[in-house]
Amino acid sequence: MADEERIIKINIEEEMQSAYIDYSMSVIVSRALPDVRDGLKPVHRRVLFGMHDLGMSPNKPYKKSARIVGEVLGKYHPHGDSSVYHAMVRMAQPWSMRYMLVDGQGNMGSVDGDSPAAMRYTEARMNRLSEEMLADIDKNTVDFQYNFDDSLKEPTVLPTRIPALLVNGTSGIAVGMATNMPPHNLGDAINAIVAYIDNPEVTIEELIKVIQAPDFPTGGTIYGYQGVKEGYETGRGRIVIRAKSEIETENNGREKIVITEIPYMVNKADLIVRIADLVNEKKIEGISNVNDESDRDGMRIVIDLKKEAIANVVLNHLYKYTALQSSFGVNNIALVKGRPQLLNIKGIVQNFVEHRHDVVTRRTQFELDQAEKRAHILEGLIIASDNIDEVIKIIRAAQSPDEAREKLIERFGLTDIQSRAIVEMRLRQLTGLEQDKLRAEYEALLKEIDRLKEILEKVELRMEIIKNEMLEIKDKYNDPRRTDIVYSSEEFNPEDFYADEQMIITISHLGYIKRTPLAEFRTQNRGGVGSKGSTTRDEDFIEHIYPASMHNTMLFFTKMGRCFWLKVYEIPEGTKNSKGRAIQNLLQIDPEDTVKAFIRVKKLNDEEYCNSHHIVMGTKKGVIKKSLLADYSRPRQSGVIAISIREDDELIQARLTNGNSEILMATRSGRAIRFNETKVRNIGRTGQGVRGITLDSDTDEVVGMVCVKDTADDILVVSEKGFGKRSNLEDYRITNRGGKGVKTMRISEKTGDLITIKSVNDDNDLMIMNRSGVTIRVAVADLRVTGRATQGVRLINLDKKHDMIASVTKVISESKMDEDIVESGLLEKQSDDIDDENNEEKS
Repeated sequence: MADEERIIKINIEEEMQSAYIDYSMSVIVSRALPDVRDGLKPVHRRVLFGMHDLGMSPNKPYKKSARIVGEVLGKYHPHGDSSVYHAMVRMAQPWSMRYMLVDGQGNMGSVDGDSPAAMRYTEARMNRLSEEMLADIDKNTVDFQYNFDDSLKEPTVLPTRIPALLVNGTSGIAVGMATNMPPHNLGDAINAIVAYIDNPEVTIEELIKVIQAPDFPTGGTIYGYQGVKEGYETGRGRIVIRAKSEIETENNGREKIVITEIPYMVNKADLIVRIADLVNEKKIEGISNVNDESDRDGMRIVIDLKKEAIANVVLNHLYKYTALQSSFGVNNIALVKGRPQLLNIKGIVQNFVEHRHDVVTRRTQFELDQAEKRAHILEGLIIASDNIDEVIKIIRAAQSPDEAREKLIERFGLTDIQSRAIVEMRLRQLTGLEQDKLRAEYEALLKEIDRLKEILEKVELRMEIIKNEMLEIKDKYNDPRRTDIVYSSEEFNPEDFYADEQMIITISHLGYIKRTPLAEFRTQNRGGVGSKGSTTRDEDFIEHIYPASMHNTMLFFTKMGRCFWLKVYEIPEGTKNSKGRAIQNLLQIDPEDTVKAFIRVKKLNDEEYCNSHHIVMGTKKGVIKKSLLADYSRPRQSGVIAISIREDDELIQARLTNGNSEILMATRSGRAIRFNETKVRNIGRTGQGVRGITLDSDTDEVVGMVCVKDTADDILVVSEKGFGKRSNLEDYRITNRGGKGVKTMRISEKTGDLITIKSVNDDNDLMIMNRSGVTIRVAVADLRVTGRATQGVRLINLDKKHDMIASVTKVISESKMDEDIVESGLLEKQSDDIDDENNEEKS
């Protein structure tokens, strides 16, 4: 034959398509996906069957793992030995399997990701649950198929009494599809199966109430229930799992976080390394040390905190940035009659019950066949015992066993099987006692045959057997749930850990931030020297002070026009004299940018509130912009653009308004303009804004902006050399925006340039800080109302010749913070009525 005649021409596209489909189906059916009936992949099924062949029951000695792997490789699974060994090892790991199927001895790996010892060192045997999975396998309960060389037969599925797919779950990546099924508590799974047997029309909603949620071997807490519900209803869902933690306090007052359980499939060693890296990178503040104190008694990861750290804030950051909070993607794909199928919870339960029904039916038929065979033999033996003398005579007269059988068949009408049993009968069965036993056994067999036939005739009886066997398994092997369920994620609201106390937020010129209880500050008379308010470096000074409560959300606006979000309790607490924490470690602010304004909002998730309030922003060059608060209601870690700033301009202030406020803008040269907020139209979040005030010169700039709702409030202006003046709002006439305004303070060398403008009343105090860090608290009620164009009075004595005021803000008067005022609700007013407070910030 010529060479060209041996070449078969084919279409390469068709050949590749055919080969790829064959390969993918092989992976799907024979490697990666479990069978819905026994929940096992082929390799796991072969390992258990191989151990069964070797007689490695739980009450027998351990055998070397290499012996088991060799048995499985040589007989059933012609692949790599490591794949078989690791499959067997995983079934012996308590952190991988909710209910272990292999009883391992030796180093089987660890939750830290350590590899198991070589198979020549470890030993194994079947677990008690494995016996239940292989029970009745010798009673024709499942189909067998030839192995890879047609020399032996192996089961296509195990006749399991354990709903292994539910209780142990599975994961696997096939070609074009994958599966990821969570484990469950055995008692919960059996309860769901029993509920389905009692009522095949049971709804998924009813099953969910019974099976509750997945139960992971490593414990943890399921955080939120929506993903669980979606997984049960559709077969796909996302389950959030959190580690279990406790906060302990040491004798020295420092707190530490103790982790006792971690999410499923999380590597403990990698988790600790990740925490350490985040601490070194300063992405998580407040952690001084991390130790792994786990031992054979259980897991214990100890995270030591710094003295000023807030344990719950640190823990929330750990949940956010590490695997202490992980998600399990449910993808319930399994082989149903050899085909991959996405299954909801009822589909999984239904297929398992159908499998058990098939097993019970086949087992009953097998037992009936065996009983009828034995009854048939007993009938012949009883006939022989009734005619024993004649039977003995026939057998003695026969020349061979075959002749004896033929004569017995001819004389008594027996079958070949009965005649053989009579010929092979032992002499001891001729005794009277043995003959009575034969008759008793025969009568018991007849009853058993009737019972087995009744089972085969009635589905109800078969279902009752399945149910009773399930309940028996539950009684023998059930254990308590390990994974807790938090049905609503709001139950872990961090605000629950903090009292809604009043705080003073302080930010220095170099960007250090802290929160200090308002009670630490005291009121002084006008003109006092003040108390030391913060320790700063020589080149640093306090630039921002701001009152807020612990549950408020702080909106941070930077000079470059970006907005950031932070809860007040996330800001590190410090004393009056402490420096605080670098704000760059809390917010992702550009190194060249600085915070210029803050707004406190408590109703950021209230849609109606956000659409009825506005953010009004002013810039150094006199630009004003108004946007809806709703534009800033979706926090982003990296911040958002709040206003587009021109190159030579910068944001100086931002205020929260209700849409009907009076706006005043003041300049360094001592001029101010007043116009109604309605004169400024709403502009989108990234817009530039419109002109608010026209500046006198290129060197002039805006120093402050006030949004007044209550026209009974007065206007206070302060100069950089400590002079202040309180005037009536009505002294400032209403004009259109964009004008030059009117004189608000007579500026001289003695007063220095204007540095701030505020709206005040007698219920306010002023917190004044100078650049050297000295703080003074002045009661506004001590300042008399004067004309708009006067010089004002001295508010603070500056010790140093070149010292100047750095920051001015208003707080509620200490004299109003007694019990009567709290009862009257004025303290709540400071916390909740944001637009009435005007959200004072940097002067």
